[in-house]
Amino acid sequence: MQASLLRTVCHDWHVAHGGRMVEFAGWTMPVQYSTITKEHNAVRDAAGLFDIAHMGRLRFTGPDACRFLDIIVTNDVTNLQVGQIRYALVTNSDGGILDDVLVYRFDGFYFLVVNASNRQKIVSWIDQHRHSFDVDVEDLTFEQFMLALQGPHAVAILKSLVDCEIDALRYYHSVQSSFLDAPALVSRNGYTGEIGFEVIVSVEIAQQFWETLIDRGRSYGLLPAGLGCRDTLRLDAAMPLYGHELNESIDPFTAGLSFAVKLDAGDFIGKEALIVARENKNRQRRIGLKLSGRRIAREGAILFVGDQQVGEVTSGTFSPTFERPIAMAYVKPAFTEPGTMLQVDIRGKREQAIVVKLPFYRRQ
Repeated sequence: MQASLLRTVCHDWHVAHGGRMVEFAGWTMPVQYSTITKEHNAVRDAAGLFDIAHMGRLRFTGPDACRFLDIIVTNDVTNLQVGQIRYALVTNSDGGILDDVLVYRFDGFYFLVVNASNRQKIVSWIDQHRHSFDVDVEDLTFEQFMLALQGPHAVAILKSLVDCEIDALRYYHSVQSSFLDAPALVSRNGYTGEIGFEVIVSVEIAQQFWETLIDRGRSYGLLPAGLGCRDTLRLDAAMPLYGHELNESIDPFTAGLSFAVKLDAGDFIGKEALIVARENKNRQRRIGLKLSGRRIAREGAILFVGDQQVGEVTSGTFSPTFERPIAMAYVKPAFTEPGTMLQVDIRGKREQAIVVKLPFYRRQ
């Protein structure tokens, strides 16, 4: 393990409890504790606890905080109510995606949660564009700890530990709460397709909060869960991952994220390019695939119809939920209809794949 890798405050707990640590976006993070399948199924059936403190957390204050965020992200920030969260994208002047982010509004400040791999890039982007705005931006990534509690028993596990009514907390809403009289930001969201919460606390109480959730959740079947099943869960739910479905050469409309772009709501960076991109009927589309065999189509696998190359896989895995390989891909617009049969080249051998409607999984 590289000595220069960043560590979350719960790093030693992960190592002591069997976490297999890997390098991820400059951090050393647990990829799994037991098996990916076991942890995946725990989240689907009971609950899983994820250390996501590697995600970047930026706080915006000052008179122009809202106005500044509104030119940085593609979604409408001006009508966010206190306690609301909004998914958005940061795009460059060509409309390419620099990152996908969550914008939170609290009483007196805004919060931006960014991907770990893009934190420094987004901080630099913000610094490039903030000079004419009366806004203060603080990077709180190293002062705070962030975890995700996901699964059908998440409410029962968390509700007695924080001083807020989380039963009634709506999806993509957040509340300022506390644990052991220390501040805690509780939000109803996640990256698994399950009922769940993400919680931000100070590093001083982080490990105690983590261990309390582990102890409280044991009787509910909660397991600590790593990055491995976080990826299989998000792929089940067809949630795009930066560096796979999203990058600076892909625009939000190609990615199927038009809901996060409000072309009539503000003059954000990249708006003019996205007006053009929206009208491009020949752009590729993001689709879902279910494979007929047991072999996994990984990122970069080429899709064919006969001898015609029609697309490329961006993410693929063996889904414990469906007990078969699934994948997401970008394909030409003529091959997006559910039921369309494609062939995927997996290490020189063609496998049958059928286009399916996304998401693969949706909790009823």
